[in-house]
Amino acid sequence: MGSFSIWHWLIVLLIVLVLFGRGRVAEIMGDFGKGIKSFKSGMNEDESKPADAPKVHSLEGPHHDAKPAGEAAKDPHPGAEHRN
Repeated sequence: MGSFSIWHWLIVLLIVLVLFGRGRVAEIMGDFGKGIKSFKSGMNEDESKPADAPKVHSLEGPHHDAKPAGEAAKDPHPGAEHRN
């Protein structure tokens, strides 16, 4: 009862054909097929590109004077020299 039967889908198809006409539906499906074909050819072009493209280097983060954990534990008030 919760799923659609073949009769439901046939009625939906009939309504779509009446609203858009047979030629318009065929045109839409043709455009859809061309889009898929274009997408596949674009994907194949990306795979066949040579690896001569320059590599992207990561950006460096901000510079800071971090100390290793052992040295930081020796200084109980880090940054105290900057306070007034």
